[in-house]
Amino acid sequence: MAEITESKERKWAINGGAFVEEVKKAGKFAAPMVAVTLMQYLLQVVSVIMAGHLGELALSTVAIATSLTNVTGFSLLSGIVGGLETLCGQAYGAQQYQKLGVYTYSAIISLTLVCLPVCLLWIFMDKLLLLFGQDPTVSHEARNYSMWLIPALFGGAVLKPLTRYFQTQSLILPLFLSSFSVLCFHIPVCWFLVYKMGLGATGTALTFSLSTWLNVILLGFYAAYSSACEKTRAPLTAAAFHGIGLFFRLGVPSAVMTCLKWWSMELLVLLSGILPNPKLETSVLSICLTISTLHFNIPYAFGAAVSTRVSNELGAGNPESARVAVMAVMFLAAIEAAVVSTVLFSCRHILGYAYSNVQQVVHYVGVMMPLICLSVIMDSLQAVLSGVARGCGWQRTGAYINLGAFYFVGLPVGVVLGFVAHLRGKGLWIGIVAGSIVQSTLLALVTTFTNWAKQAAKAKERIFEEARRGDE
Repeated sequence: MAEITESKERKWAINGGAFVEEVKKAGKFAAPMVAVTLMQYLLQVVSVIMAGHLGELALSTVAIATSLTNVTGFSLLSGIVGGLETLCGQAYGAQQYQKLGVYTYSAIISLTLVCLPVCLLWIFMDKLLLLFGQDPTVSHEARNYSMWLIPALFGGAVLKPLTRYFQTQSLILPLFLSSFSVLCFHIPVCWFLVYKMGLGATGTALTFSLSTWLNVILLGFYAAYSSACEKTRAPLTAAAFHGIGLFFRLGVPSAVMTCLKWWSMELLVLLSGILPNPKLETSVLSICLTISTLHFNIPYAFGAAVSTRVSNELGAGNPESARVAVMAVMFLAAIEAAVVSTVLFSCRHILGYAYSNVQQVVHYVGVMMPLICLSVIMDSLQAVLSGVARGCGWQRTGAYINLGAFYFVGLPVGVVLGFVAHLRGKGLWIGIVAGSIVQSTLLALVTTFTNWAKQAAKAKERIFEEARRGDE
């Protein structure tokens, strides 16, 4: 009996030690990754700020064009490239290092193909905006702005796979240094083109495109010449084209999983425009969405950390280590959610002044803050659970969950509460929260009942089956 007790205590000590070690690893990965995502997000924020000082037309143009290009283009690329987290992460864990380079080439080729129809949509964006009743002048200017973002779109088709290439090897320092350098380049160049060269809103779009390609050049140079990437560099061969099908099989459901929530939130903000007092409702919901989006950069880094750790460990055939990694990152995400939501709730009566001096808006933001805090908690949990899905390769399951959560629960609940129950913007945001709760609950159930040994076997089968096909 004493021997059994001693054995259990030893096992708990070993598991506890592994958990603490995994928390340290995740923290070292996530902290600089938070900085990377925030600096990349700030590129668009700087553009909007610069445009805001040019007048109402320029601000409206940049705000509308940024929203539409994000929804129809950049979010699509961000979603599809999630398939690379599964492939590169598991290949790296399985020590199939050359496959990382091959998969990255496959992703770049695939995303470049995706950019072509998106470009057509942006070229005719003014026609689309006019169909939705937008002002002709704003529609025309938004179309011109989008045209200057097309180089950034193709740059993103290279940058996003390169980012995952580094991320899945836990090479976060080059991502941090390149993002910091690009931000330092972006601010003065944007100011110079907008105000000194007189390019106006066009200058902000041109600077964003230049900054995107500068990031590509910096990371590409590092990947090509750094000794840290020596094992994972690979020449461009026919194998990269053969991998396009596999990439899309994981990338398309990954895009659906990523974009469904994003699109539902944008749709609810648009619906606020037909509520009574639409200026107030739209302004407040836009502020709520801005706060939520800004915060999401933090849990997104935790999602990247767990995706990398889980995919690496499954590829290496260590299912127990993958399970511990999930627990460790969930622990960190829970702490982050508690801290951020507490700070936001404590500042609920004054936070609105950061966005507006109108007392009615400030008061309304304070009323919405408990719901925003709940959104923050749900976002932190689902970002990690979505990272687990990408690491394991069950993006298709995540896509079905998000479809049900936001389009069969979130949107209907928001519409009923907002328009039928007359809760207005508060009701619309309750719909978002309801969808997030369903999403997080279902993802948590799938993760809880995951057979990690089976996932490790699937990872091995996926990587080595593709390796055999490549040899043939």
